Amino acid sequence: MTSEQGTSVCLRHHFLVASPWLADPRFHGGVIYLCEHSDEGALGLMVNQPLDIHLGEILEQLDMHGGELDLPVFTGGPVQPERGFVLHSPGQHWQNTTRVTDDVLLTTSRDVLESIGQDQGPESFLVALGYAGWGEGQLEDELGSNAWLTCPASIDILFRTPADQRYQAVLKMMGIDLNQLSDSVGHA
Repeated sequence: MTSEQGTSVCLRHHFLVASPWLADPRFHGGVIYLCEHSDEGALGLMVNQPLDIHLGEILEQLDMHGGELDLPVFTGGPVQPERGFVLHSPGQHWQNTTRVTDDVLLTTSRDVLESIGQDQGPESFLVALGYAGWGEGQLEDELGSNAWLTCPASIDILFRTPADQRYQAVLKMMGIDLNQLSDSVGHA
């Protein structure tokens, strides 16, 4: 694909929902929020699969305030699971922050965690370890094989819907009933 053509559809700030036919078990029932999508590839965070660790535990391990925070930490994806990502609403400026949209930012630096631990962080946030990544054309190939369903993201689902309800909430927003999906979708 040339730079003039660009990605046919930019899916930044979209949800990817794992279809029942996605072969990779790591993403079964997953909802991924796409932070970046371009000709070079895509990066997203799974936002509905909490780990068995809470934010307070991570803050304590990093010798930060906030050890009492009983908030979930999500498995963002299988790539670099030791690396932390914070999706959040706008607020003060933190290092290593990328603007996804006017309402959603992605920060990878410790300073946002320090602010959260001191109750001075962003109003809405989600912490994930690791990310889901796709190389050039890989996501488009997976979309073409019906591995993922897509729709524009919702801030309410991202930050305010309980994690265990996000998959169904996204499907409902898309008007999809999994019981009515055929495994022959997209095949002639």
